[in-house]
Formats: sequence, structure tokens, C-alpha cells
Amino acid sequence: MKKAKLLWIDLEMTGLDPSKDKILEVAAIATDMKLDKIAKYEAVVKVDEKTIKSRMVGDFWEKNSKSRDALIAQNQTGQSIKAVEKELLDFVNKYFGKEIYLAGNSIHQDRKFIEKEMPELNEKLHYRMLDVSAWKIYFENALGKKFTKPENHRALDDINGSIEEFKWYLTFLK
Repeated sequence: MKKAKLLWIDLEMTGLDPSKDKILEVAAIATDMKLDKIAKYEAVVKVDEKTIKSRMVGDFWEKNSKSRDALIAQNQTGQSIKAVEKELLDFVNKYFGKEIYLAGNSIHQDRKFIEKEMPELNEKLHYRMLDVSAWKIYFENALGKKFTKPENHRALDDINGSIEEFKWYLTFLK
């Protein structure tokens, strides 16, 4: 069986503070090192209404009201974070070997939420990560080159955008 190496994850959360905010939506795509997609996973995490009402406020959520409203609307169909973590563990056990490299845009922020809310998954992940935003910083500031991707703020769309963005950066290495 073909084993994946990169676990592309994107989380949509109520905000960016792992001590106060919660994961709302999870998407993952397993790829090999050539960025060929092997499998995907999506889940909605049910978050209590009090957290949603108190945390999904402010300029960011007003600017992205369409995404906010869609995330809130799907909340009732969600499952517990423990159930999602178990499904993700089954996913990585099926498609990955020993080394699982987390990949994505600003993946260090997502990792903070994984550490807090999905500790068993976190234990399986390699300490090295592929953060596309590091490439973004270099290309924009040193080379004046910018990749523009849609900012949908939906997990699966954002992962696909991150993979395409990374492929674009790699074209400069050929």
C-alpha cells in the first residue's frame, strides 16, 4: 500500500486563542512527497453555543460573515472532538507509515489546537512540519512574487489552496 508522508490539515476555529477558542471544522488531505493526493478527511466538531456566541465576534468574523454563518449552521451536525480525533487517528493509521509530517499554511497555529484538543493525534505527528507560510514570507519579501489564493475560511478549500500554493513555489526550483 502506498504510504503518505504529508498530512495537510486545516482547522477552522472560533478564534485564534487555544486557551479560549475551539475547533469547529477539520479537513485533512494525505499526500506523498510529490504532492499526489492519496486520501481526504472532513469533519464538523460540535461546539457549545456559548463559546460560539462569545468568541465568533469582531472584525474578522464580520468581514467573513458568509464563512461564519456556514460554520455556525453546520454546528448542530457536528460530533465530539474525541470522535473526530479517533477518526483522524484511524485515517493516519491507514495511510501513513511511521513519519507523519504536518503540512499547511500557518500550520504552527493549527498545531497549538491539535496539541490541546487532540493530544493522541499530536503524539503521532513528527516534530518537523511543512509550513507553506514560510515560503510565502520569503517569496513576497525577498523575490516580490505573490501567490493569490481564495480566502474561503473553510477547511477543505483552504487545504487545497495551500497545496496549490506550495506547488506554485516549487515551480521556481526547476
